[in-house]
Amino acid sequence: MKLIKTTEAVGHVLCHDMTRIVPGVIKDAVFRKGHVVTREDIPLLLEMGKENLYVWEKDENALHEDDAAKILYELCAGAQRVLTPTPVKEGKIKIIAAEPGLFKLDKRRAYDVNALGEIMIATRRGNFPVKKDDILGAVRVIPLVIDRAKMERARAVAGETPLMRLLPFTLKHAAVITTGNEVFLGRIKDSFTPVIERKLAEYGVDISEHAILGDDPAAVTESIRAMIQNGADLVICTGGMSVDPDDRTPLAIKNTGARIVSYGAPVSPGAMFLLSYFAQGERNIPVVGLPGCVMYCGRTIFDILLPRLLANDPITEGDISALGDGGLCLECEVCTYPNCGFGQGADR
Repeated sequence: MKLIKTTEAVGHVLCHDMTRIVPGVIKDAVFRKGHVVTREDIPLLLEMGKENLYVWEKDENALHEDDAAKILYELCAGAQRVLTPTPVKEGKIKIIAAEPGLFKLDKRRAYDVNALGEIMIATRRGNFPVKKDDILGAVRVIPLVIDRAKMERARAVAGETPLMRLLPFTLKHAAVITTGNEVFLGRIKDSFTPVIERKLAEYGVDISEHAILGDDPAAVTESIRAMIQNGADLVICTGGMSVDPDDRTPLAIKNTGARIVSYGAPVSPGAMFLLSYFAQGERNIPVVGLPGCVMYCGRTIFDILLPRLLANDPITEGDISALGDGGLCLECEVCTYPNCGFGQGADR
């Protein structure tokens, strides 16, 4: 690549797109990479403020920004068809979700690639649900040409697995157990299950089975096991999650033989959340206990973790602990989740 005066550029090949901006009228590339400059182009180029132009000069040790962007896309998406690229425009490629799912990002490796300098991998936050055609990220290099050796270092730093993944929501059938004598005996109406039903419906998940039980942990234990035997992908227990003497749901879940990942989480609202997995052959079926706040708060820990549960993305005790960074809901008048800081602090 070499710099020459625009008035002397006739016959030379542009090595980058040339964007024209007229506020309220146009912002687009008028001249594309590879365009051969003609005498008629000179007045418009000068009008665009281009007194000098970079034209292509073959260099085996350098890569053009378009070619470098294609490499960065490969590092992010690999061969995954669910992560589709837009055509290169002005040296940038956007990465689009070809279907709904849970967006996963290896934050550490993406950071390491960006830290090489002159490279941009910009993404939305990982561990959040996305819709078909959502933009997941954008990649480009900063200069018009970049050292080929630096892009090879980027490959080495990124490693062999893609930096991004899009996991489909594979769990489709949830069973719900409503606990508490006050509901079981008809003293109050069950207001919890409709909330759960609405949240599950956002992901196309149905409630395949629903039971209302009293404060008898043995009955709850038996019901959880029966629901799993009947094919439930996820079992949700509501009520009885506090430390009051009559609240027995955590005991009932433990007595099923499920592996308790965490009882309690550094999230408000949602501190009394319980997560466990029941092993059935090669399947690990999530069994969760939801605190009462899920019934009346707009967004809680359940909203943060539900997409991961439905995508069959294993959640560890460390994942739960990490929720504290960003785990305080600010109770905005208009909820902007997941565009706010709630639940978006650290890697999940």
